[in-house]
Amino acid sequence: MNLGFDAWLTAGIVVLAFVVLFLTNVAADAVLLGAAIALMLFGVLSPADMLSGFSNLGLATVGILFVVASALTRTGALIDLFNKALGNSASIPSAQARMMLPVAAISSVLNNTPVVAMMIPMVTDWARKAGISVSQLMIPLSYAAIVGGVCTVIGTSTNLVVNDMLRTATGDGLNLFDLSWVGVPLVLVTIFFVVFFTKWLLPNRNEQTVIFGDAKQYTIEMVVSTGSPLQGQSIEAAGLRKLSGVFLIEIVREDRVIAAVSSKEELREKDRLVFAGDVDSIVDLHKIRGLDHADDHVFKLDGDRSQRHLVEVVLGSAFPNLGVTVRESEFRKRYGAAIIAICREGERLKQRIGDIEFRKGDILLLEAPARFVQSRQFDKDFLLISEVQNSRPVLHSRRYLALVILLVQVVLLTLNVLTLFEAGCVAAMLLVGTRCISLTEARSSVDWSVLIVIGASISLGIAFQKTGLATALAHGAIALSQGSPFAALVALFVVGSLLTALVSNMAAAVLLFPVIESTANQMGVSILPFAVTLMIAASVSLATPIGYQTNLMVYGPGNYRYIDFLKIGLPLTALLGLVTILIVPLVWPF
Repeated sequence: MNLGFDAWLTAGIVVLAFVVLFLTNVAADAVLLGAAIALMLFGVLSPADMLSGFSNLGLATVGILFVVASALTRTGALIDLFNKALGNSASIPSAQARMMLPVAAISSVLNNTPVVAMMIPMVTDWARKAGISVSQLMIPLSYAAIVGGVCTVIGTSTNLVVNDMLRTATGDGLNLFDLSWVGVPLVLVTIFFVVFFTKWLLPNRNEQTVIFGDAKQYTIEMVVSTGSPLQGQSIEAAGLRKLSGVFLIEIVREDRVIAAVSSKEELREKDRLVFAGDVDSIVDLHKIRGLDHADDHVFKLDGDRSQRHLVEVVLGSAFPNLGVTVRESEFRKRYGAAIIAICREGERLKQRIGDIEFRKGDILLLEAPARFVQSRQFDKDFLLISEVQNSRPVLHSRRYLALVILLVQVVLLTLNVLTLFEAGCVAAMLLVGTRCISLTEARSSVDWSVLIVIGASISLGIAFQKTGLATALAHGAIALSQGSPFAALVALFVVGSLLTALVSNMAAAVLLFPVIESTANQMGVSILPFAVTLMIAASVSLATPIGYQTNLMVYGPGNYRYIDFLKIGLPLTALLGLVTILIVPLVWPF
């Protein structure tokens, strides 16, 4: 098959884009969007072709699922389940295995994109608390979701599309759990590989966090609230002993002070817990269900507490109440914010907050309304004002409502009442309407860089199709099989994996199905083993971040580079390919 100038130009621009991504730290969305625009300017893609990637239903679905995932995180709907799954893992391999098994199981019956979207913030928080580099967990999270999806026909959209094409071609398709014969072994192999080879193949990029961590140490009091689920639990069982970056100093119980707190000490209602820790640790305490701030005046601020956040301010010489106690200053009334902790040059302040006298240079941790930073940024009383990221209170009271809405989405999908996009829209509207997440938070929850990468990748895939590059690659590789069905199966997996890595899993599946149908007919063998292999090859795209949506989603949070996916994904893809071509002909003979 002769390729024209447009095909070679497309290949050159795509290769150049990959070289830039491999060798530089330029953002993936900028590079891939630039490549798509270049192909449009050279006339390979029309403006409509270039923009069609951004009107893709899959891209819109990912966008709406960011909102759903953010609402589930905001309400803490899955925090308890996730904490029980991970527990107090003593090592990185243990944490990986305990995370990957439930993620793979959930992804087999629920589309893996929302599963990863929901898990990313929880894994990030857990990694920080456990002192584990998040780069050791994000790729395993994506891989578990990917291989879990190949266990059932509904696990991925690719499986559904290929099965529908198979039913159209032969009059019969696969049943719901038929793919489990090969999917379950792939899950086990993936977990085994990640757990045992992480040490050599995954990066560990938490050194800067350790060296340049937050040196500010706050002292804060929390109280075990009435009806708290922590009542009767020991300090260790409640997860308060091994919190990263924070130390439980003492417990004040009625008139008695427990200074050397044992890990077996049981918590009681109205216990006052005194902690010392950095600001991130204070945020973590802020989100634990059953712990409230010990000072009641925090909750007397006007407005909805769910819309408040934590803010750090530094007192300057112009602050009018230097030398005055917090209680006497009426700080809350004057500034509309409540002091929940004070840091003073690393000194551990033992007084109650109300009894502390303000000094120049004190850092105050405030609970403040959403517009506090904007309205006070030029206030001469403070030297510096900064918002603490991800510090809004968790809406524990709405967690069951959020779970019910998620269940409604899953039921609508399972019964094929609505598509994933439609069900996601319903869930997002219900979550916003029931105030599980505000409209402002819903807008800010969307990761636009991920959507740009997906849209640009689809546009590049269109260029591959239009110029004949994809078809030429597919026919050339399968022709090398020389009439052997087994060799054709090997070639199909190689080509399918390569196309998925270069364009997208859906494009690879749609492009290759006509080829495998023709190949099976010419060889006089069943198309079933080829169709199953295509589903797997188009799904287990592990060697690049652009081949699969979940890889893109963990790319930024894991602080990865392209080479990181190549190092672990290439050998793992080869191993999964070997398992696939050995099992598939046994279950679905030629």
